[in-house]
Amino acid sequence: QVQLVESGGGLVQPGGSLRLSCAASGSSFSMDVMGWHRQAPGKQRELVADITSGGSTNDADSVKGRFTISRDNAKNTVHLQMNSLKPEDTAVYYCYVEARELMSGRRFAYWGQGTQVTVSS
Repeated sequence: QVQLVESGGGLVQPGGSLRLSCAASGSSFSMDVMGWHRQAPGKQRELVADITSGGSTNDADSVKGRFTISRDNAKNTVHLQMNSLKPEDTAVYYCYVEARELMSGRRFAYWGQGTQVTVSS
C-alpha cells in the first residue's frame, strides 16, 4: 500500500500564492507519476499538473504560467507552487500517485484525502 500525506492549502486573496505538498510512503513501490487534481463544487475532478520520476511535466492550460509542479524523488514528495491565484482556482486539491509495485510490476493509483484551497477577498 501507498500512503499519501498532503499539506498546505487554505484561504488566500486573489493574486496570492500557496504551496501544496504531498509525501508518499511505500517502500515496495516506485512512484512513477505524482501530481494533483482538483474538484470545484458542481464540477468534475480535473487534472492540474503531474510529473514523472524523470521530471516530465503535464500542466492544465488553465494553470500554465502560474502553477509549478516539482518533486523530490529521494523523499517521494511532490510540490505544487501556486502563484497569481484566481477565485476560479477555488477547489479541493487531491494528490495522486501512479505507483508500480517493484516485485510484480503491477500499477496502482492512489489518492490523498484532499485539501481545500479557497481564493477570495
